[in-house]
Amino acid sequence: MVSSYLFVNFKTYSEATGKKAVRLAKILAFFSRKGVEIIPVVQAVDLASVSSAVSLKIFGQHADPVSFGSNTGAVLPEALKSAGAYGTILNHAENKRPNEFIEKAVRRCRDAGLKVMLCAESIQRAKELARFAPDFIAVEPPELIGGDISVSTARPELISDSVEAIHSVDKKTIVITGAGIKNSGDVRKALELGTKGVFVASGIVKAESQKNAVNELMKGFHQPNPLRGFR
Repeated sequence: MVSSYLFVNFKTYSEATGKKAVRLAKILAFFSRKGVEIIPVVQAVDLASVSSAVSLKIFGQHADPVSFGSNTGAVLPEALKSAGAYGTILNHAENKRPNEFIEKAVRRCRDAGLKVMLCAESIQRAKELARFAPDFIAVEPPELIGGDISVSTARPELISDSVEAIHSVDKKTIVITGAGIKNSGDVRKALELGTKGVFVASGIVKAESQKNAVNELMKGFHQPNPLRGFR
């Protein structure tokens, strides 16, 4: 049974694009353990290759509220599903969308059989997004994304208050901590504040040693993994 989640956003970093995306996904798969679901969040163009290389549940980085037809350049939810996606994120700080868009996109993703994680930059936005009953909401203050200070350290009250606010609207939505997660202490703090996992990007993707970075974060879930045997 899954009790916690580690979402890893590959973004469009060179260290997580193409063959390197497959390489990183294999590292994440090596560290996969019972009780902690590790979910790579990959570019749409890498979905097929990554999903065929590992047994992890893969998320896309975006979806548009469109159906089959004349929608050049849009990301079709069914295309994500066909490429091997288990779900997708929406409304990341680097790709914000209005609530009307998100509501329609969540509905289309449901139609396509995709899980959805919505990103929220504030408690108010988190409450608004909770009305759409997503599977996950990641709380990520934009000013802390990519930085060296985690939200669980800089603004712990945002996390605990967000959990309460989200669950006041929809108790089933799983709350995730995002922004600046770097080490096992950040993970432990996020879990202590009531969330069920963390959303990480540069802390793993751009680390000098990606496998050491993953191993360090897994310790925060009380899931240390010996590196011996990794190739």
